[in-house]
Parts: sequence; C-alpha cells; structure tokens
Amino acid sequence: MKLETLIDNIEYIELVNINKDEFCTEIEGISYNSKRTAQDDIFICLTGEHVDGHEYAEEAIQNGACLCVVERRLNLQIPQIVVQNTSESLAQIADLFYSSPSSKLNLIGVTGTNGKTTVTHLIQRLYEAEGQRCAIIGTLGHKFFVKDTYHDAKHTTPQAPELQKLFYEINEKNIPNVVMEVSSHALAQHRVDYCDFNGAILTNLTQDHLDFHITMHNYFLAKAKLFENLCVDDFAVINNDDAYADQFKERIDSKVHIYTYGINKDADVRAFNISFNNNGASFVCVINGKEYVVNLEMNGMFSVYNVLAALTAALALGFDIKNSIKTLEHIKGVAGRFEIVVNKPTVIVDYAHTPDGLENVLKAAREITPENGHLICVFGCGGDRDATKRPKMGAIAERLADKAIVTSDNPRSEDPQQIITDILAGFKSVSNVIVEPDRELAIREAYKLANVNDVVLVAGKGHEDYQILADKTIHFDDREKVREIFIGG
Repeated sequence: MKLETLIDNIEYIELVNINKDEFCTEIEGISYNSKRTAQDDIFICLTGEHVDGHEYAEEAIQNGACLCVVERRLNLQIPQIVVQNTSESLAQIADLFYSSPSSKLNLIGVTGTNGKTTVTHLIQRLYEAEGQRCAIIGTLGHKFFVKDTYHDAKHTTPQAPELQKLFYEINEKNIPNVVMEVSSHALAQHRVDYCDFNGAILTNLTQDHLDFHITMHNYFLAKAKLFENLCVDDFAVINNDDAYADQFKERIDSKVHIYTYGINKDADVRAFNISFNNNGASFVCVINGKEYVVNLEMNGMFSVYNVLAALTAALALGFDIKNSIKTLEHIKGVAGRFEIVVNKPTVIVDYAHTPDGLENVLKAAREITPENGHLICVFGCGGDRDATKRPKMGAIAERLADKAIVTSDNPRSEDPQQIITDILAGFKSVSNVIVEPDRELAIREAYKLANVNDVVLVAGKGHEDYQILADKTIHFDDREKVREIFIGG
C-alpha cells in the first residue's frame, strides 16, 4: 500500500516532515512494537496502560519504519502523521492495509464474561454440520476448521493488524464463515473497530476485569459496542436471563433481528425439564413453538446455556434445527472447560476464574458428586487483576464445596500470599480450608484428601499450560499435573 493511499483514507490532524515526493513510498507492514519493526513499516505509537509508544518512535525509525503515527507532534526530524487516537487509527490502517477483509466474510462475534470459548466452538461445529467451512478465533488460538490444530494467539481477541491479517488469510483459504470471541478489552481498545460483524452473541455479564474497566457500567459499555455497530439484516442473540439483557437490547438498532434464549424467562429458544447425571445434561427445548428433547454429553447448567446460545445462532442462521441438535448432542466439550481428567475420584479441570464462573462449575460438580462423596475445590486468583472478586470467590468456595484448598493461580507481580489473604477474607471460617501457595503441592493435597467417590475441581487455569510468576513464566498444566499425581501417585 502506498503512503498516498493511507493519507487519502484515514482521518488525521496534521502531517509532519512528509514531502509530496514521499507519497509514493510503499508501506510494507504495520508495527506497534519498535523492536519488531521492519524496513518500510509504518509504526503506530500506542499509548498503553504501562508503555507509551511515542517514547520508542526514534528506535522504530532506526529499525526501518518509514513514518510514525502519533497522538502528539514529536520533537524529532522524522515523518509523522498526527491523529486523535492511535488505537483507533491502528484499526483503521490495518483494515485499509488488508483491503477490508472482514467485509468479505460472514463474521459472528461472541462476547460475555463466561462461555465465549465453548459457544464459538459449538457454532463452528454447527457450520460444518451444515456443510459450510468456518474458522474460529479466540482464547485457545485460531483454527481454520474443526480438525485443524490451534494456532497460538497472545490475546483472546488479537490486536487489529494480526486480526485483519488473519481475516485476509481466511479469505485466501476460501473459508466464508468466521466465529470469534470478542473480549471487553478488545472492544475498549478498538481492536475490532472496522470489523464488519454480521451477528453478535451475548452469553452473560458478571463481574470480571474491573481492574481495567473500574465499574460494571464501564464493562457493560465496552461489551455493548459490539451490538451497537450491527446494521440492517444483521442479527443479535441475547441471553434473556441475564440481568443486563434489556440494556443490551436498548443499544441495538431497530433494524437488527434480535433472538433470545433462556431458562427462567420467555425466549425464542427456551429450555425446561432440565436434569443432570454423570453422562451429561438433558432438557426439553422449545424453538418456534416446537419441542425437542436434547441429551448432551456436556454437564452443568452453564453447558445448557452455552448450547442454547448456539441453537439460537443456528435459528438466526437458518440452519436445520434437528440436525443442529443432533450435532450438539455428540460434542463432549472444549479443552479445559469442565474437563474430566481422571475418574475414581473424579477430577475436573476448569477455566473458571470469576465469581460467577466458579459458582457455576461448583454447582455442576455437585450435581455429579455421589451422596457418599465430598466435593473438594482447588483454586486461586490471578495477580494484577480485579482484587475485589477474591473474597467473593472464597465465599463461594466455602458455601458450595466441602473442602477448599486455596493456592496460587498466575500471581504475576503480586505476592501470592497477599492474594491468598484476600481470598481468605471471604471465608466465615477457615476450618475447612487448606492453604498451599505452591499449585502442584495444592493438587497433591487434594490427592491425599480424595476418596474414590469424591469429586475434585481444579479451577482457574483450564487449558493454560503456563504459570506467570513475578520474574518468569514457567510451564504448568493443571491437566498434566492431575494425571501425574492422581494416576502416577
């Protein structure tokens, strides 16, 4: 892309140190990390929580950048485009550089506090059951088709240049459909600006990321952006049982088709007569006045909600409902989401790292705990994240588990003991609590406690195969450790 094309198509305040004869410069790439900047890249000076990209503009030019996009004029003799907001400009430039690839795709975004990963995977399977190819983007990485291996991703929703490049690659592979997780951070930080969504799905909205958003209202406003940008003939799928459902509906244009799902309230897709056993969940589903019996291999009320979200998307997309139900009935789940890793005792690994998430999985674990068995919960909370949820998670563990083992999750730069102290503040009594900051030793404590009829939930990390410490990141996979300890002894 030529510099002239960029200048003609983006909004800017002024051009600095750019001559007309430079307009023919060919831009070879987009960079926002000075150390990874290559020859003839355009360098975007992002202003982040901890780092200001403007301080690295000179280094980017030395590494080959042909110009910098800035929010303030720099006292440097380098080509500059001054814009109002570099994060917004990054998204606009990325979309322009890759020729608006999302406009050529049928793109569905899934947002919410919990359930995003599972719902995207279910929808990908539904597309393939309809004979359509569908790529997936999210927490586990991205896959171009169901049987593809995951390609690593640093974020649930990639930064704009990586995301637009991925859309471009999906187009190149002639894959017409994409379902992706859209995080609140991505929405607030403009990563998905200029993405042409055809549909948006809300799973739920409960407390998380308040270290970033500060208030639940700000958190809601970030999520709502996904729905506000839908246009005529697009569709929105809303969890009608969620406390924020009506507020989301109010943000949606009247020309957008709204579909609802739920259990407690009337909805387009509704489940009742719900039951659980060791094999999964069963319920009756009403869709457009017709009743369907659904028998899942997945367990827990959260799985019922996830399946309802996927079925409602199938309804919105015009899929064959009977075929969609049959497909969903044969799905065992997603890696690290209520994943039964060991039997006798039953040991479950789950990604739950929010109060609502922990409550949901503990309730699901209780459903499959025998009458003569006990429920043991191993969990911690991440460092450098919302500290107000820690005592809430402690209270939930005390109320729903027979024994709690409090440990470290990803402590990051915080003192693990301080995080644990915050969690313990939520307990009325610590008589049924074991404190073990070392996560491996905490799992070993569960092994010592557990009898054959007990259920052990190891929560917080799920699919993650690492642990982030203050000075380093180490390999740590809850599933590997559980198998090593409970099977190896």
